[in-house]
Amino acid sequence: MSTVQLRATLPTVDAVVALLPSGSGLPDGIPWKAFGFSGESGEVAVVPSGDAELTVWVATAAEPTAEQLRRAVAKGLRAVPKATRIGIDPSRLPDADLAAIAEAAVLTTYQYLEYKGDDARKKTTVVDTVTILSADARKAAAKRLVDEAVVVAEATCVARDWVNTPPGDLRPPSFADAIKAAAPAGVRVTVWDEKRLAKENCGGILGVGAGSEAPPRLVQLSYDPQGAKQHLALVGKGITFDSGGLSLKPGASMMTMKCDMGGAAAIVAATNAIARLGLPIRVTAFVCIAENLPSGTATRPGDVLRMRSGATVEVHNTDAEGRLVLADGLALAVEAKPDHVIDVATLTGAAMVALGTRTSAVLGNDDALQDRVLAAAELAGESMWRLPITEEIGTAVTSSSIADLRQHNPKPYGGTMYAAAFLREFVGDASWAHLDIAGPAFNDGGAFDYTPVGGTGAGVRTLVRLARDLG
Repeated sequence: MSTVQLRATLPTVDAVVALLPSGSGLPDGIPWKAFGFSGESGEVAVVPSGDAELTVWVATAAEPTAEQLRRAVAKGLRAVPKATRIGIDPSRLPDADLAAIAEAAVLTTYQYLEYKGDDARKKTTVVDTVTILSADARKAAAKRLVDEAVVVAEATCVARDWVNTPPGDLRPPSFADAIKAAAPAGVRVTVWDEKRLAKENCGGILGVGAGSEAPPRLVQLSYDPQGAKQHLALVGKGITFDSGGLSLKPGASMMTMKCDMGGAAAIVAATNAIARLGLPIRVTAFVCIAENLPSGTATRPGDVLRMRSGATVEVHNTDAEGRLVLADGLALAVEAKPDHVIDVATLTGAAMVALGTRTSAVLGNDDALQDRVLAAAELAGESMWRLPITEEIGTAVTSSSIADLRQHNPKPYGGTMYAAAFLREFVGDASWAHLDIAGPAFNDGGAFDYTPVGGTGAGVRTLVRLARDLG
């Protein structure tokens, strides 16, 4: 990841990204018409420069929001052809949000090169250093804001790395090992193997992982700083690969299913960032990890699983496996008696049908908590939208003729709401919100703004922001 530094004067760099608020007037000495640049917000001009090999001018809104600033910085960085040292000059924006600029710098310059050969790596330009020019560089408060933003952005990039890892190299036991290795000081990690899961009656996680030779895991992370007055529980779906199980997906639909642990990656990365920032809130995270494969030992449609909560669940579609592992994680989270519970999951294709690929769905049983999640998402720059859990959907969840709950919707409508209604059965009276990040967790199109191709780290920044607000 790129190093981000704050300086009062720019050191020697290969290129400069200069932010220019619209309506402020164009600097003299440049034939702007030749570059097709009028200074309207969103325009970009790449201009030869005396201070560096080139300057990328990016016109912003007159008074940009943090998210507009992130996107402007990303636009400028993506316009730099090749550079290892880049400067960002926001000096024409007197109230520039340095944290947003730093965050965008790390997120935009991210690259996943782990599986590239030596020749490909040699041809790839990797940004080594990004320097932000600011008259406040010597102020401790400004430096702290930048440093904290970098922590959050780097955590997002760690989540991206895990999502991008080929599924054969990140199976449940190795993912649990990676989580343990990544834990910072102050975060305690406990791993339950398949024997402990059986002892603890986690039938959902065991049922989903039954078809794989790589046994499931549950990882618990605990961060409990002195003086914490709020306790936040996080639950993440960690399906390291989802074939659909015996309800097999079409081959083309499997190609991105290494991303089905994006929720788990998000809650782990967020917990670690919260600890690194020293936020005064207790966090307990439950990472529910399994690999959903077909075999002679796999769970069958029609099977009944007994969950951690004691409820029985009739399985109708083994490709709706995420809600089964989350159910056990939610039951464990509630047992910890937190003030709030939030689960994060790449749960339903229906969420993408409803909201597209760049917006997460938010559902739950506590309007105030959902409001706080949405407010945190807006500040973090992550698009989220609330959906309801209607009465008729909730009734369908309890319609099994042989078990307490029916796992899958009997009708092909309202899939996101049905999954949330199912999860609601495992939280009781706890304050709970559910984030369905199925669309935003993985970008299989072209890179845009500060979002790369592949894993995006969706949810990390919102969770950290929420923890900061709650603490």
